[in-house]
Amino acid sequence: MTLFPVSLILLAALLHAVWNAIVKQASDRMLSLGLVALGQVIPGAILAVFLPFPGWEAFPYIIASTVIHWGYFTMLGRAYAHGDLSVVYPIARGSVPVLVSLWAWILIGEALPLAAWGGIVMVTLGIQVVSWGALRGGVGRAAFFYALGTGFFISAYSVVDGIGVRLSVDTLAYVAWGAFLHAFIVVFVAARRAPLLRGVPVRDVVIGLAGGAVSMLAYGLVLYAKTLTVLGAVSALRETSVVFAALIGVLLLGEGNWRRRLLSALIVAAGVVVIALSV
Repeated sequence: MTLFPVSLILLAALLHAVWNAIVKQASDRMLSLGLVALGQVIPGAILAVFLPFPGWEAFPYIIASTVIHWGYFTMLGRAYAHGDLSVVYPIARGSVPVLVSLWAWILIGEALPLAAWGGIVMVTLGIQVVSWGALRGGVGRAAFFYALGTGFFISAYSVVDGIGVRLSVDTLAYVAWGAFLHAFIVVFVAARRAPLLRGVPVRDVVIGLAGGAVSMLAYGLVLYAKTLTVLGAVSALRETSVVFAALIGVLLLGEGNWRRRLLSALIVAAGVVVIALSV
């Protein structure tokens, strides 16, 4: 993989960790995720007006991705309700390279070499390091399984969008329409949190919308990278975001047990780099 797509993916990884930290800090995480989705809908709608239609061949993938993202937002909000950023994030993101590699192999025949599976073993080890405490306690166990469920949805939309963006007539148009269709998620959250909408502080609205714009930019960079190289490599390298999330959780959010969490993040990151370099 050349330096250009690597740089794009690493920037996306940092941005993704930042907006997850925003959601983690919110008092009502479902409402915050709704605002993040709205922060994607607004620029997505504007761009969709001026860009070409992504094409009917790609459109079913955009719809499927929207449905999967709804499940992703739901699981992510529940995971953060039960666990710290530097625990939930490595589990959710660390499980993705394994799952994406399997989906890509089954669906489009992108098989991984032996070295890449060695990287997958490293990712699994890193997850075990950070989640050992979660497996021993009731609340931690809930955070672990919600985080793993989040990883499942991430892997699903990663493969769906990886295929869809290759079928699209324009990469940015695919990103724009995908972001715009998150309006369904906004409506769902608004219906669930209707009594609370009037009391939302302006600061929370601004932060949520900014988080949505950041997340849209991050995912747009990843989708563009997926047009340049194989899906497994992009998804693997993107998971270096666990290092950024661990650093944010420990240094900025004051989350404890920093040695284990940083060790886990580094092991996961090393594993995904091995995967990226071997395909």
